[in-house]
Amino acid sequence: MSSENLYQLIAADMAAVDQVIRSRLQSDVVLVNQVGEYIINSGGKRMRPALVVLSARAFSYQGSLHHEMAAVVEFIHTATLLHDDVVDESELRRGRETANAMFGNAASVLVGDFLYSRAFQMMVDANDMRIMQTLADATNLIAEGEVLQLLNCNDADVDVENYLGVIHRKTAKLFEAAMRLGAILSRQDAALEEAAARYGMHLGTAFQLVDDVLDYSGNAQEIGKNLGDDLAEGKPTLPLIYAMQHGTPAQAAVIRAAIEQGDIDRFAEVLEIVKQTGALDHTRQQAQREADLACAQIAALPDTQYKRSLIELAKLAATRQA
Repeated sequence: MSSENLYQLIAADMAAVDQVIRSRLQSDVVLVNQVGEYIINSGGKRMRPALVVLSARAFSYQGSLHHEMAAVVEFIHTATLLHDDVVDESELRRGRETANAMFGNAASVLVGDFLYSRAFQMMVDANDMRIMQTLADATNLIAEGEVLQLLNCNDADVDVENYLGVIHRKTAKLFEAAMRLGAILSRQDAALEEAAARYGMHLGTAFQLVDDVLDYSGNAQEIGKNLGDDLAEGKPTLPLIYAMQHGTPAQAAVIRAAIEQGDIDRFAEVLEIVKQTGALDHTRQQAQREADLACAQIAALPDTQYKRSLIELAKLAATRQA
């Protein structure tokens, strides 16, 4: 199944989510509308809100609140992107100029704050403390993950456990929350809710692992960002950690220096070492392992087209090339 076919299954739901996003994005402040529209319309995969929809449908939810909650998840994700790009001084995302490159850092940070606060207004409207708890906890952990990643930058001694800890907070937690929301809305028991959440955690981890591979093997036009951005920011991702552990002392020294200095000029040299040590293949294998674990978590769900789509989504997350 292609990603297009997968999204076709929930096309009506996602159209309703987009309608909620546009209506709740509105503000009396023109700049908020401009920046918000720019980032929301920048061609993202909408994977996180799609997870809310797929989870709700997989559990046979019949209401419409999943559209609102999917929009909340997208607002939280978009806010993190706005803040991320300022912190990372990024100039390109999804093949377009970042909002901070277009509108400036101050506007990006403040509109990110607007999106966070609008998301919390919408959570309150849902009038469900379990939903509030899930999304508040996720938002807090995402912020922790961002700080941890900042502390890890230019630190060549970061180990795999620390690296995965950042992924679990910064990326996978919102995937987990999105899946949990579908279970909460459909009033599932604790076991099924946890199963859905664990699927989301493993899926999000697989997704980020592949992102880290693509920074060293992707096509800049296809992945929508400049190759080597992670190295330029001094981020010790799994391909680099593995290459340092399995390369020669000289190769490890090259990567260590590149991480510590954020030396993009050594990208070609680092890339060659990463390839020679099998670090990209290893990281892909770890992503596949996470995808398999994700699928195993939802084995007990009813056999519906939505469950099958969740399984296909996990496979796509681990094998994608952009």
